[in-house]
Amino acid sequence: MSGASAEGPGGPSAEASVEASVEASGERAVAAGRDIGQVATGDFVTQIGRATVLPAEALTLGAASGPVRYLPGRTAQFVGRERELALLDEAFEAPGGVVVHAVHGLGGVGKSTLAAQWAATRVADLNPVWWITAESPAQLDAGLADLGRALQPTLAGTLPDAALRERTLQWLSTHDGWLLVLDNVTDPADIRPLLARAANGRFLVTTRRSATSWRGLARTLDLDVLPLGEAVELFTRVYEGASDGVEELCAELGCLPLAIDQAAAYCREAGITPGAYLDLLARYPAALYAAGPEGGDAERTIARIWRVTLNRLTDTPLAERVLRIIAWWAPEGIPRRYLEMPGRNSLEITEAIRRLAAHSVITLRDGTLSVHRLVQAVARTPQPTDGPLMGDMIGVYRRMAVMLLGMEEDRWSQGPDGNDLGGLLGAEGRVWATHVEALAAWYPRNEDTEETAELFVTAGSQLGVHGFTRRAMVLCERAVDAALHACGPDDELTWFARRQLGQICSLHGDFERARELLTQVLDDCERLLGPEHEDTIQARDELAMTLENADRRRSFLARLDAQGAEPVLGGTRPDTSAPTNPDDRSAGASRPARLDVDGAASEPGPVDPEDAMELIELAFQASDDGETERAVTLIGNAVTQSRRAFGDASGITILARAIQVMLLRKAGDHERADELAAGVSDDSSRVLGDAEIARIVRLGVAGLTPDKPS
Repeated sequence: MSGASAEGPGGPSAEASVEASVEASGERAVAAGRDIGQVATGDFVTQIGRATVLPAEALTLGAASGPVRYLPGRTAQFVGRERELALLDEAFEAPGGVVVHAVHGLGGVGKSTLAAQWAATRVADLNPVWWITAESPAQLDAGLADLGRALQPTLAGTLPDAALRERTLQWLSTHDGWLLVLDNVTDPADIRPLLARAANGRFLVTTRRSATSWRGLARTLDLDVLPLGEAVELFTRVYEGASDGVEELCAELGCLPLAIDQAAAYCREAGITPGAYLDLLARYPAALYAAGPEGGDAERTIARIWRVTLNRLTDTPLAERVLRIIAWWAPEGIPRRYLEMPGRNSLEITEAIRRLAAHSVITLRDGTLSVHRLVQAVARTPQPTDGPLMGDMIGVYRRMAVMLLGMEEDRWSQGPDGNDLGGLLGAEGRVWATHVEALAAWYPRNEDTEETAELFVTAGSQLGVHGFTRRAMVLCERAVDAALHACGPDDELTWFARRQLGQICSLHGDFERARELLTQVLDDCERLLGPEHEDTIQARDELAMTLENADRRRSFLARLDAQGAEPVLGGTRPDTSAPTNPDDRSAGASRPARLDVDGAASEPGPVDPEDAMELIELAFQASDDGETERAVTLIGNAVTQSRRAFGDASGITILARAIQVMLLRKAGDHERADELAAGVSDDSSRVLGDAEIARIVRLGVAGLTPDKPS
């Protein structure tokens, strides 16, 4: 290589002159006019730009040299869950092979807490015991890389994460006796490759995805909310204050562990009582759902978990709409047909329900939906992150909830003969009434409409007919207020609601209030319609009937008194075994033309609710006429008819059973009467509570009156 000298001023620079004159000669010669780094020539060259020397440990996949553990801190507030912990113990006892168990449930139900508590008990038996947040594939990969660094610390900072992840998978596939906790798995598909590679260990998964998402992949454990007693214990451990009002608050929060922990921490930090928190929750729900403890995880609040769940359902917009509609109904036993909404086909609705169930937002059982009451509460409440239009949209969903309940009433209210009594008195109507009752509790009073007033009064009447008179009075009072707000004091709907309230008060035994209400209805009708108008005449008749019912109640109690004094009339004990069988018929008895009274219970097909009530009245009449055997036959059929028409949990059915006990005693069949009496009393207390009809039932089955000691 040779070079020439640079030219004088005005010519090319000296450097350019040198480059221009660079030459190379000879086989595989290289010429360079400047520093170009490494140059290699020849037939074969191995060039290393950067070398990393691996430690000897990197050449093997030996057993862990010591305990390898990573778990979130165990909470001192962990309570209960003995059954679930025992089920996990049992599930992971199987020797050999891979064991995968998924704990699934609603967000905030305590899946991660349970997993951490159980995993901490296994550190003496398993190694590694390692926790990985696996909400996304990226998080899963990062967690596996972290485990690789923990297994072989000398590789930390030496290998990239992708290489560490691969070494971890190789290690897991060649060793057993380890436990990985995969927390908050969003999609089972994200962990399938890991499960396929690691065939000899233990996986505990937490997820909101329902059991069907894990079929063929893992055994599942459905985690429910805490029992009330354990929820109270959790609250008091965090709160460390007086326990007054704790049960009520825990019940309002649906015993959801995260909500209870969040509320207890707030009460402790703010120095307020559980009752004060309940009051704040009623007035400022959105703020309290988002209020986590100071220094706590901002992602672990009810509001945040709710938003995460909805974000996962954005590809099915109808799912959120369905959820925000059912938020206004009772949390349990929502028939799927209630969601048959205009403009949506059955596939769209089914898909929305399926997505909600798959993410553990709702539970499906026997054709009905259930949703946690706290999920409902959050769904009814605009959150700060929802945007300015959400308040208006929630109003739309609320009105849709009203519309769909109205459509359902139209479906069941028409019986086979074209009247609405069959639906009103049947089990379907009673279920419907519970959802209207829930709607009334949350619907803003200043937004009541004629439609809501009509729903409230119909549902109140329904509850009253079935003996739930205290609840019926509350709902009918709400109906009166709604009608006054929407229609004014002189509207026909307002009169009707007030009239129904008066009738319910009469059923409840509050005849004085019933008289006042029905007198007001009569006065309004006479003032606005005149004394001879048909509505005025009806109001007059109903007032008279109420006064008559007060007399009939006194007469009924007198019958009970006579029954207690004369258990066997006429000194004979008729054979009552056959007539009490609903499939047997009494021959030759007189009966109304419209009803085969003695054989009615054996007739197949639909049951007319009026028939059951008529049988009860006829049984009393036969008893008064001295036809004791026939009275027992009639009441036995009435019980069967009532069960078919109204269901077991109806006040009418329970009343019929109580009358059966009374008439059996009157017939002298004390053994059979005593056998039935205990069940009637228990069911009366459970179903009817302290309603007037429950009091009458209990007196009747005991053969007592208010004047006799119990």
